[in-house]
Amino acid sequence: MQITDKIIQKIIGNVLKYGVRSVLIISIIGGLIFLFNHSNETVAYGRFTENDRSIVDVVSGILKGVANLQGRAIIYLAILVLFCTPLLRLLLSLLSFILEGDKLYVFITSIVLVIIGFSMYFGFGH
Repeated sequence: MQITDKIIQKIIGNVLKYGVRSVLIISIIGGLIFLFNHSNETVAYGRFTENDRSIVDVVSGILKGVANLQGRAIIYLAILVLFCTPLLRLLLSLLSFILEGDKLYVFITSIVLVIIGFSMYFGFGH
């Protein structure tokens, strides 16, 4: 089976559709678990503490929390999936533009990916 532009466009559409649905389901599950475990707690919003960790530490902490069925970690997982959905769409678009031979859009999409990469690298723990 040959990969065509139409097939990639269908995959991109499905990534967006199922990505958003997954985020919704994951966040509802995490929210329910969090509310069940923390329903009687109060939160003081008077003080903010910056958490300066690398992206690797953040993601590994989220995955460990999900493995322990911590509601907050599951909600954070939903946020990660929400972030990764358009990123995956962008990577699939790049593949589509490469297959089409559209050099201008390959260049533009590559610049966007580089900007996202720099933002992630320099925005977390550096």
